[in-house]
Amino acid sequence: MVIVTKALILCGIIITIYTTLECISFFSLHGDIITDFAEKNKKVLYTAYGLYILICIMFIIAIFTESNNIAEGIIPFTLSVLIYLATHLGFTAIEKVKNKTKEMSEVLIGMIEARDTNLDGHSIHVMEIALLIYDYLPQKYKKDIKREDLLYASLFLDVGKLGIPSSVLNKPGKLERDEWEIMKKHPKIGVQVLKQVKSFDKISDWILYHHERMDGNGYYGLKGEDIPLASRIIALADTYSAIVMVRSYKPSRSYDDALGSLKIAAGPQLDKELVSIFCSIPREKVEKCTENVKEKMSLFLANDFRKDN
Repeated sequence: MVIVTKALILCGIIITIYTTLECISFFSLHGDIITDFAEKNKKVLYTAYGLYILICIMFIIAIFTESNNIAEGIIPFTLSVLIYLATHLGFTAIEKVKNKTKEMSEVLIGMIEARDTNLDGHSIHVMEIALLIYDYLPQKYKKDIKREDLLYASLFLDVGKLGIPSSVLNKPGKLERDEWEIMKKHPKIGVQVLKQVKSFDKISDWILYHHERMDGNGYYGLKGEDIPLASRIIALADTYSAIVMVRSYKPSRSYDDALGSLKIAAGPQLDKELVSIFCSIPREKVEKCTENVKEKMSLFLANDFRKDN
């Protein structure tokens, strides 16, 4: 009976330690802008870690206590299983919230862009391409960028264009100098709008600098590796999308044409290494992104979002 009791307590210790490590891993790997914890909530999280450790210590003390009562083994084991189940229910709930938030954000951007033939899902396309590039990044780069953060930075890259007059935004010809100065304000406007969401602070620079060039001739004059890596990824995705998508002032171009243009832009405008990585991605995966956008935007087009009532 003593052996069974101690075995149950030992199982409880193992389960609790495993749950604690899983919890720490989950929040360190998934600590993106959606699961971002304010300082107050971090204290709650650390308290939970402390509680898990305290329970482990209590179990360890119990295992060295002589007892013939099997209940003293069943109770710790049951408690550890309940902790494990409750923790995983929490993980599942967080993932569901993240998925719903992404869906709602895409719908919002889709509704806005469906009104304009020159946007027509451009931001969603940039997001799809940026995430595809992320998936092919060397592991050394992924430690500095959370995938979820890149998702929202690329999806909201052009939200500031809502503050740009349509006469400038949709002008078919070359912009005049004063019009160009107005257009260049859209990243800053976007950052100001997104300031309302406190956790978006960590991606504000990614959005602000997505029109920088490697040679320093971008909107704000940042050069080379001074430009955030995420901004360089978004700039590449943005450029590809602009080339292959239809605009009122230009037809779409093919995948091959786009790759040719990206290779020419690699160095002065775009990050050479990122362009090389992008060109190595199988063509069907890149073109699948475009198909996904058309499918998502078809709902808005079917419901006459461009029709003036």
